[in-house]
Amino acid sequence: MTDYISASAAQTLYGLFRERLNKTPDSPAYINYCEQTQQWQTISWSDAAQQIAYWQQALKAEGLSPGDRVALNLKNCPEWVFFDQAALSLGLITVPLYPDDRPDSLAFILQDADVRFLLLQNHHQWNRLKPSLSEDHQLKRVIIKSADKLTLDAPAMYLDEWLKKDIIYPLLDWQTETDQLATIIYTSGTTGKPKGVMLSHHNILSVASASLKHFKIQSNDLFLSFLPLSHTLERTAGYYLPMMTGSKVAFSRGIPQLANDIQQLQPSALIAVPRIFERIYQRLHTNVSSQPWYKRFLFLLTHKIGWSYFLYNQQRRHWSPIFLLMPVLDKLVAKNVQALFGGQLRVAVTGGAAIPHHVAELFIGMGINLLQGYGLTETSPVISVNTLGDNQPYSVGHPIPTVKVKIAENSELLVQSPGNMLGYWNNHKATAKTIDSDGWLHTGD
Repeated sequence: MTDYISASAAQTLYGLFRERLNKTPDSPAYINYCEQTQQWQTISWSDAAQQIAYWQQALKAEGLSPGDRVALNLKNCPEWVFFDQAALSLGLITVPLYPDDRPDSLAFILQDADVRFLLLQNHHQWNRLKPSLSEDHQLKRVIIKSADKLTLDAPAMYLDEWLKKDIIYPLLDWQTETDQLATIIYTSGTTGKPKGVMLSHHNILSVASASLKHFKIQSNDLFLSFLPLSHTLERTAGYYLPMMTGSKVAFSRGIPQLANDIQQLQPSALIAVPRIFERIYQRLHTNVSSQPWYKRFLFLLTHKIGWSYFLYNQQRRHWSPIFLLMPVLDKLVAKNVQALFGGQLRVAVTGGAAIPHHVAELFIGMGINLLQGYGLTETSPVISVNTLGDNQPYSVGHPIPTVKVKIAENSELLVQSPGNMLGYWNNHKATAKTIDSDGWLHTGD
């Protein structure tokens, strides 16, 4: 059930795609909702390869040079992958933008990274951004994904006009080095101007590969992608990692449709932030509070006994005769909670913030394998995560293989990892402050 590609075999992120294509060309890779047909459609690895070849030719025709920065601001979709892989194959550096970021913040990033090419979701994004652009910006081309067919001024044009599909192109070969800069991911800028985190191919591949030694992902697993791919956790763990394992990725239609997407697609693997589980927790408790007393009693009983049963399976408490009730409680109550996640969820990983104890206890007590982890954009991003066999929900688990941690004299957590960033783009002072002369990255935590 496993068909892993190692970081050494992949060498680069585009090399990872090529390896996956060679291994399982006809296997399903992506599932996306088609608005025209109102149905979910499946894309194989060979289908993806043909699309990437189109993007390669179109980008190549723009006259971009290796090392040039190209940005994208799309919701999660197959085109995010096609653009990213095509850009990486040409030695370009991708700069993902947050969909909800302010226009002035986006304009700063585009100028700071000297972005030459920009891919946007729709013309509304372009209209919001334009007033914040100045003569210092070097944008040579702006592509709009949605075909609104409104008049666009140069350098903007629609994707279906720019992407030529009249000829079948072969995939281009790649000559990128594993330590070469692959992407610049800007921090939120909540404590000042956003800083561009520089990550190499090796940074990301090493972290994805090491994470797979912490817990098994199977080739028949289905990931549901809904965290923005501009978020490092989703990009590493929800895009490159499934490519390593040959797993499928389904792109959610968006947060408003997330509950329906989970029901329809029934994912077996989920990458999420605590807020998602908190919302489901609140909705669940609102529903339970309106039920008759005996249903509320069964819910609380299942929660309490399920949590104790989890501790027993983790070898943290002794067996109790009350555990004999679990098969009945599982059928009457826990299965209904598991159904909220599609009923097929095998593992869920949460990070980005601490998950409240009561939320973790409820879902784990109801049979959801919820693992909390910790990391930073600057570490590609995973530093530590729990495992199914040693899951301590109040903690962020042990460091993944190849990652070292220590506590400094001021109680700050320091990290040495092959995932540690190359530095901050155009910001040597911030880089020197974050990574010391011995290679330890100062997390600030």
